[in-house]
Amino acid sequence: MFKKMPGEEPHRIVSTTPDTAVVFRPAVLKTPAIVTLVIFGWRAIASLVRSVWRHPVAVLVAAVPCVLSYLYGWRVALLLVTPVLVGLVAWGVIDRASFAQWIGWRLLAWWRLVWVYRRHWVPVMVVSGLGRHVQGRDYLPKLGKITCTSWADQVTVRMLNGQAVKDWADRSDNLAHGFGASSCRVSVLKGGRLRLTFPRCDPLATPLPAVPIPETPTVGPIKVGKQEDGQPWLLKVHSTHVLVAGATGAGKGSIIWSTIRGLLPAVRAGLVEIWALDPKLMELSFGRALFGARYAADPAGCADLLDDAVKVMQARAARFAGHQRSHTPTVDDPFVLVLVDEVAFLTAYQSDKELRRRISAALATLTTQGRAVGVGVMAALQDPRKEVMNIRNLFPDKIALRLDESEQVDMVLGDGARDRGALADQISPRPELGAGVGYVRLETSPDPIRVRAAYVSDDDIRDMVAEFAGEVA
Repeated sequence: MFKKMPGEEPHRIVSTTPDTAVVFRPAVLKTPAIVTLVIFGWRAIASLVRSVWRHPVAVLVAAVPCVLSYLYGWRVALLLVTPVLVGLVAWGVIDRASFAQWIGWRLLAWWRLVWVYRRHWVPVMVVSGLGRHVQGRDYLPKLGKITCTSWADQVTVRMLNGQAVKDWADRSDNLAHGFGASSCRVSVLKGGRLRLTFPRCDPLATPLPAVPIPETPTVGPIKVGKQEDGQPWLLKVHSTHVLVAGATGAGKGSIIWSTIRGLLPAVRAGLVEIWALDPKLMELSFGRALFGARYAADPAGCADLLDDAVKVMQARAARFAGHQRSHTPTVDDPFVLVLVDEVAFLTAYQSDKELRRRISAALATLTTQGRAVGVGVMAALQDPRKEVMNIRNLFPDKIALRLDESEQVDMVLGDGARDRGALADQISPRPELGAGVGYVRLETSPDPIRVRAAYVSDDDIRDMVAEFAGEVA
């Protein structure tokens, strides 16, 4: 028998078993019914207003038939709604793009909000650890607006106070599987707000044919493929430097040849010169006639060609000093693009130390000083480690194709790129699925963009040589 405890606490004791701790019943605060009704009513009104504001089309589609049926009966409602439905179906058949933009994606966004995200929001947040339980209260990130595109759902989220973007990026796999998507990409909208992108399909799953050669001369941006959102992938090569990294068979040649293809009219017009370094003798040699005397394959020839590019750059810098700060391509001062197919063969695997020193010094000089005077470098490599390519941070724009290890993604695109959705290590090794697929991180944006380069076949290169080889000086 237990002794009677004094005071007001005994009536709150739930367990008094000798071998367990004393457990007290929590205090209960009784709320008047009218207060509860007011709270629930206010929440219902706020939810209705929010739904009308965010999804007006979906609310109209659901509400109009119900209101007509209530006011005039279901027969009159059916008679009035049927012509509208027929008109919408006809609109969708005649102009599918505009119908999807104004009606289709809005209805899908509402459906995905109700059936997928709002339905699973609480358990996904709790299980993934993004929700918090503090002093008896549950704190959850706030689900915002849902926007649907042709390939993905874009979900706006308000983070909890004190959360960081990395907290969400580290749990991207949890979020993807929790909402039934193949992946999740995290990007920052503004302070405290994120955009989560959940792909519904892969618009880059099929190879792309070679991009047509431009009819007018241009130095870029050059169309080399397609972005995941369906927009053309326009690659900037003038006034920048581009690093392309990818394993064997990842599609580096597609980017290089698409770039050459887009510059050929400008080469013919004398506004561009393409200098090619091809230490592997396998890629650029197929179109060697396009480069004329500005082609080198052996290490000594590559070192000489790079030294010549440095001399051109320095001569221009001396002439431009005090007169202009940026380069405009002209026949007298054309844009010079230095292409290096496998830069690691020259900077890391070259046995001759003197040649390796010359090549590394020339590349460092070009990438630090060249873009202001119209000398750009596009380098491709397989191994992005620092000891292989110690000047990779001198390339403002970077492209990561299929890579072997997850750590290599951040080596190429910069710290945090993989957490933001650049899953280059998960690209399919099958050429028909993954060749040319990669992620681009531009100097102007930290968020990687998923792209696919068009495939330039051997026949396409032969046609390019037959049409433009005689135009190269």
